Amino acid sequence: MSFTYGETELPVDRRLFVPETIYVWDDGWLVPLRRAEQPEEWERHVAADLAVITATDEKERLLPGATYPPGKGFIPMSSSSEPAMMARMIAELELAPGMRVLEIGTGTGYNAACLAAYGAEVVTVEIDGTIAERARKALHDAGFPEVVVLTGDGEQGAEEHAPFDRVVATAAAHTIPYPWVRQTRDGGRIVAPYTGAGRRFGLLVLDVHDGEAVGRFTGFAGFMPLRGQRLRPAVVNYIEDWPEVEVRVTSEGQTPTLPEEDQR
Repeated sequence: MSFTYGETELPVDRRLFVPETIYVWDDGWLVPLRRAEQPEEWERHVAADLAVITATDEKERLLPGATYPPGKGFIPMSSSSEPAMMARMIAELELAPGMRVLEIGTGTGYNAACLAAYGAEVVTVEIDGTIAERARKALHDAGFPEVVVLTGDGEQGAEEHAPFDRVVATAAAHTIPYPWVRQTRDGGRIVAPYTGAGRRFGLLVLDVHDGEAVGRFTGFAGFMPLRGQRLRPAVVNYIEDWPEVEVRVTSEGQTPTLPEEDQR
């Protein structure tokens, strides 16, 4: 099972990390698909170059007033990202062996394993304790026990393990947290999905110098948001895509800059 983006290949088998139970859409609801009961269907979903939903709002119900059928959810809460997109983000990181990488959003642990297989020293942060523990076990069983899995709010980074050469997020932000910038070495890079002022569903690549991060978008990237940065669908729908936009993140905040012709 191999996935690539350009010359970047994911060097780890995804099946080692996807849970035995995933969730698929059925009549408007996310319903469980269990490997033990439907092995061929589970394999088909995991082998596809698509995101695989691994947790829903079945317990943390985010649809006020709705009647949730037993065992069903409506909103994805965690997933194994689309593999080609993962490979693209790894390519944007421009990794070199021995680099120290902070990953925001551990999920299944698959992305952390791929980073480690490329020779990175990986620290990954997951906000959900149950998901973090499952990823920790999967990483150990797959031969990557050196990956450090922390349970906590990824927006705060991992100060005790900083500084990092690279930061990569697997959940979208509308505001890049300054701790990510502060914990990145001078000359380092941050790669994160972004949905906010100036761009919906963009992949933001920021280079860090002198305590500031500056960068631009390199294409489309549709990800679930950081849990602390959820936007209502109506807000997302009204975000305008500027043709060119530079994003600057400093200790004073974040500034998206319009193209010169739109500033007149």
